[in-house]
Amino acid sequence: MADPMTELLKADDITFGYDVHPVIENASFSINKNDIITIIGPNGGGKTTLLRLLMGQLKPQKGNVRINGDRTRFFGYVPQHSELDPSYPVTVREVVLSGRIKSFGFYSRADKDAAEACLQQVGLDGLGGRTFFELSGGQRQRVLIARALASSPEVLLADEPTANIDTDAEKQLSDLLQRLSSELTIVLVTHDLGFVSDITSRVLCVNRRVVEHPVEEVDEELISASYGRQMKVVRHDHLLEKERPVSE
Repeated sequence: MADPMTELLKADDITFGYDVHPVIENASFSINKNDIITIIGPNGGGKTTLLRLLMGQLKPQKGNVRINGDRTRFFGYVPQHSELDPSYPVTVREVVLSGRIKSFGFYSRADKDAAEACLQQVGLDGLGGRTFFELSGGQRQRVLIARALASSPEVLLADEPTANIDTDAEKQLSDLLQRLSSELTIVLVTHDLGFVSDITSRVLCVNRRVVEHPVEEVDEELISASYGRQMKVVRHDHLLEKERPVSE
């Protein structure tokens, strides 16, 4: 059972569906401070719906999601793909500033200082004046992480953050996320059902129901040809919590 002092979020028996088609059923789990959680599952299994339920964009039809904090600032979201128009010459600094929660007016000096600090945090200080689409795929992903950090979230949600970058950039991004986990809780989403990053501490498998599986390190030589770095294998043949689904 999670320590109430470290539990940031708790989903209690949540169910959601579109029309008569259930997408998430009776899911119960918690997210704790400084966890690095990887959410896996097949396409159409409910991963995106689960994220939207956690962020409050959807309301459970049954059950509830309890958050220990202000929901408007609780999550920082990193999308899989940038929604920016490549033909628009937006700067890196402007992208990061868009992560500041503003209801009206111009960005203050405090906003601009926070944006620069976030760029420094992701290793991109000095690049604020560059055009976003001049950067490499890995650098752009770090800019999107800096934008998410600009709102000072408790939990960083990243949807397929390494999907479209090369192996070196993927390693740099994993190292960055591991460093950030000393201050934040990290939730990653991936479509890879068998292997997860070696920084993962917990795995939640989503396919209508939510179960937690243990992970194990595997010999680097076994997977280096495919991944180029150490990974952890997901033990789908085992369940945590005394071999029963978390959602029960």
